[in-house]
Amino acid sequence: MVPGFVAALRAVVGPDCLLWLPGVNAVVRDAGGRVLLHRRSDTGEWSLLSGILEPGEQPAAGVVREVEEETGIRVVVERLAAVTVSPEVRHPGGDLAQYLELVFACRPADPEQVARVADDESLEVGWFTPDAMPPVRASVRERIALALADEPHTVFTPA
Repeated sequence: MVPGFVAALRAVVGPDCLLWLPGVNAVVRDAGGRVLLHRRSDTGEWSLLSGILEPGEQPAAGVVREVEEETGIRVVVERLAAVTVSPEVRHPGGDLAQYLELVFACRPADPEQVARVADDESLEVGWFTPDAMPPVRASVRERIALALADEPHTVFTPA
């Protein structure tokens, strides 16, 4: 779903104006080391749980909100694992965007809670071991690897 503030911008600038947007990505790992993914309804691809921050929203709160909206799972943010920049993307609706991606390592707040499709942004959700994931984009694999590396510092591309 396109956030209201993005829809308002698009009404003014149109779909071909590249919007630079802050995004959050959750690498949610359970106690068994499995990673939570969802199959996106807009592209049909398996991916990380992610979304656009609302104006003024704290990034960690935003990633918690996105995971819960998409899977019903409440997570605890453990750390900011990486800061990356997406390539330009043309969304299925035609909008051009690029994202500053804040990649968070997370864990379920309640290990007994069951992940489910909780909104219209997902076709499926599932837990996967790192060596038995469904096909995902290379950039998704990279973000997962960065979070699973358990580095004590945030990874970013130096200036």
